[in-house]
Amino acid sequence: MSKHNFTIHHASLIVSDTEQSLQFYRDVLGMPPIERPPLPFPGAWLAIGDQQIHLLELENPDPTSGRPAHSGRDRHVAMHIDSVDVLRNDLEAAGVAYTLSISGRRALFCRDRDGNALEFIERV
Repeated sequence: MSKHNFTIHHASLIVSDTEQSLQFYRDVLGMPPIERPPLPFPGAWLAIGDQQIHLLELENPDPTSGRPAHSGRDRHVAMHIDSVDVLRNDLEAAGVAYTLSISGRRALFCRDRDGNALEFIERV
């Protein structure tokens, strides 16, 4: 155990349009929105098990093009899921591009509309 017993509470991702981003995170990935305090900028908070994803609608300092085609080679947020195959079907139905892990693990990588890289690892 680490000195401070760290756990991840949330990851924050910069998005250019909260409502359009919610169409991906809430509607495609199925992350339920949770209560967010009245902050001075738009955004949304989403539950992922006991942790959270915070979408922050701010000007994005990162490029959305020129990033590695396989987002596993870029900074990313990794989450466990029950089934890579079910997620693949959801992403394909929504027209979202993805790549599979090159490590041989049951994992999938994709990007949201703002270029944020996400990894989904199947629970074993």
